[in-house]
Amino acid sequence: MAIHETFQRRFNELAIQFEKIPFARGEGVTRLNTGSWEGCATSALNLLKAVYGELSPYYKNFLHDYEKVHGSSSYLLKLKDIFLSAKQDFEGGYVFNVDLRISGEVFGDFIVLARQSLAEGHKNVAAVLASAALEDALKRYSTNQGIDITNKSMQEVVNALKSSGHVVGAQKSLLDAMPRIRNMAMHAEWDKISEPDVNSIIGFVESFLLTKFS
Repeated sequence: MAIHETFQRRFNELAIQFEKIPFARGEGVTRLNTGSWEGCATSALNLLKAVYGELSPYYKNFLHDYEKVHGSSSYLLKLKDIFLSAKQDFEGGYVFNVDLRISGEVFGDFIVLARQSLAEGHKNVAAVLASAALEDALKRYSTNQGIDITNKSMQEVVNALKSSGHVVGAQKSLLDAMPRIRNMAMHAEWDKISEPDVNSIIGFVESFLLTKFS
């Protein structure tokens, strides 16, 4: 199941859970039954963090009110309103970079490992990790931009990105050398790959993630 579909399903599940939270009335003030809301609200907070990020108004506002609930129904209702607004924006297609942001985090981990391997003298390992991150990042970005990459080689993906104007300027020039290095890494032509080659892939992917996946 795609990331977007998984998030959509979770939004729906939590929206139903919010509706089912029981209330207890006493002394004219609506109070929440102890523990009845915490699981739902915690899951909602985690979902907002995953979809929108910690700097988003949805996440920050939800967290702010989450910390003030203390059994008060008024703050829970605020949490519910924030969550449903976030759900509505998600369903309306106003969150454009969910897949890219999460993919970027994964590719970023690959690049960290590649840089660490290179620093420890494992050039070949670093080359494979960096090349895999490069190819996957280019293909994921192409798909997100509506470019058909079915059965296309990395060189064809690069050409498609360049011709469509999605990669321009310095990135376009640097990208020209990437398929050659990637092919050598994937075919174990280690004697043809130098540390500067690996560094160039790592540097390109880092820049590409910052500009296209953040």
